[in-house]
Amino acid sequence: MTMATQTLRQQLTELKEIIFQEREYAKALDMENLARIAEDKNRLLTVLDTIGERPEDEETRQLATTVREENRRNAYLFYMTLQWVRDLMTFCGQRTVPGTYGALGNDVRHQHGGRLLSGRI
Repeated sequence: MTMATQTLRQQLTELKEIIFQEREYAKALDMENLARIAEDKNRLLTVLDTIGERPEDEETRQLATTVREENRRNAYLFYMTLQWVRDLMTFCGQRTVPGTYGALGNDVRHQHGGRLLSGRI
């Protein structure tokens, strides 16, 4: 095993641990530690981006695959959470906007953020 391979494996192992911590902080809504760990993750990804070579041994390739899958899992968690927040904001916004009626007496729904997003609540 060459020194470059060993360094790559160590970096991938560190990244895997960071990804697991990131997920736990996200689930606990620990925003302070989530922001800190995101900086560590970005730093490590920047270093890994400069390597740009495929790992030579199967064990390191498997570790890289695991890191990619776990990172995608976190991305999906963040995407779904963002969608949930958007849906919740829309729901709350609809509940805070008073109902209005059009010229024909029909109910008119406004699709803006309402008082919650405008800061009036």
